[in-house]
Amino acid sequence: MKDLSNSRVALAGAESEDQRVDNFLMRECKGVPRSHIYRILRTGQVRVNSRRVDATYRLHAGDRVRIPPLRLGREKLAATAPAVDLPVAYEDDALLVVDKPAGMAVHGGSGISFGVIECMRVARPALKFLELAHRLDRETSGLLLLAKKRSALTAVHAALREGRVYKRYLTLVAGEFERKERSVALPLRKFLTREGERRVSVDRREGREARTRFHRLRTVGGFTLLSAEIDTGRTHQIRVHLAHLGYPIAGDDKYGDFALNRELAKQGLRRMFLHAQELRLRHPVTGSELRLESPLPPELVEFLGRLETAPLPSLARRLEPLVLDRDATPNGDA
Repeated sequence: MKDLSNSRVALAGAESEDQRVDNFLMRECKGVPRSHIYRILRTGQVRVNSRRVDATYRLHAGDRVRIPPLRLGREKLAATAPAVDLPVAYEDDALLVVDKPAGMAVHGGSGISFGVIECMRVARPALKFLELAHRLDRETSGLLLLAKKRSALTAVHAALREGRVYKRYLTLVAGEFERKERSVALPLRKFLTREGERRVSVDRREGREARTRFHRLRTVGGFTLLSAEIDTGRTHQIRVHLAHLGYPIAGDDKYGDFALNRELAKQGLRRMFLHAQELRLRHPVTGSELRLESPLPPELVEFLGRLETAPLPSLARRLEPLVLDRDATPNGDA
């Protein structure tokens, strides 16, 4: 680990071309909490070519990044990421697609010392560049796309912005989903709870556009197995859209039915039933079509099997829609 107790200047190389300065700092300052990285940016302690920049500044090869002294407690210095080489769904010189397990964050921050990206960098020390191309919630399992080249990352980000990446999820919801197919366009807004926890709500006035298409696959034991295709990649998008419609995801500890989740845990479901099953995109270098799939994890397959053989009628009920729309209540997001 680099000595972080003195200020220093880091030179941005060709591999950092067009990289956001916050992501550059997280790689340069391993072990430093994400919140601290943003604090030194906000307070102007980070300078690029002797000028203040914000977190969204994109670097150019040759930029000189002044990094201030960063003093960490001994326990923070010891909290280095373990080498975890996750199962690989696809890999070449430009891309790496891994099968992320539920319960593992994609990156450190907000009380989490490290996540997929930090562990993969330790496991693959020969790689000069490795960045997340998109994100999954901590409790969501499935396909996660990483880039091994700056040019590939830029191309994938452009494809995501333009809706040229197909992403499909599998999820189990409480109740019998009424329609075979349903398209949902409900804008979403991030906010913080009184406890400082990040949440998302439907907000038609200030929310950002979010579109999801749901397809009913089958009902089982009073629940419904759905596929969800997303046209936009908003935080908690599938979870909030379903909760707003009155079909919370089984095991969802933020937007779900907590009493139901306790009962489901007794039946063996101790995670959120949401899995990133399929990715389709044009390869950023070759232009060929990539179509990748991840099988439903064994614990979710086993839980579905238990529902089929022993339904839980007392738990399978149609819930009232979760009020998350500021236009639907005078108390906003309360």
